[in-house]
Amino acid sequence: QVQFVESGGGLVQPRGSLRLSCTTAGNIYNMYRVAWYRQAPGKQREMVASRTSGGLTSYADGVKGRFTIARDNAKKTVYLQMNAVKFEDTAVYYCNTDPAENDYWGQGTQVTVSS
Repeated sequence: QVQFVESGGGLVQPRGSLRLSCTTAGNIYNMYRVAWYRQAPGKQREMVASRTSGGLTSYADGVKGRFTIARDNAKKTVYLQMNAVKFEDTAVYYCNTDPAENDYWGQGTQVTVSS
């Protein structure tokens, strides 16, 4: 069972930090690229960060320099370190492979940036 389980979301003030985690009962070591996605109210889901098994990363323009994606294959966990958050980072965050597999979507974790 590969479905991801996300955690770590919450309420955070602008310019604050948050670390999201997602785990799976399956293995991620054989996933070439894992990614974090987010969906804000009324918007389509978008990818915010991805990381290959070799360590290559890619970030959406709006989060470059603020977010960092990491993966720990042994712990079957993918992380998203969010720094200097902004109001527009408010969304439900999910992880999945890239390209995404429908069966892997979890419930997501809500991140709300508010003062």
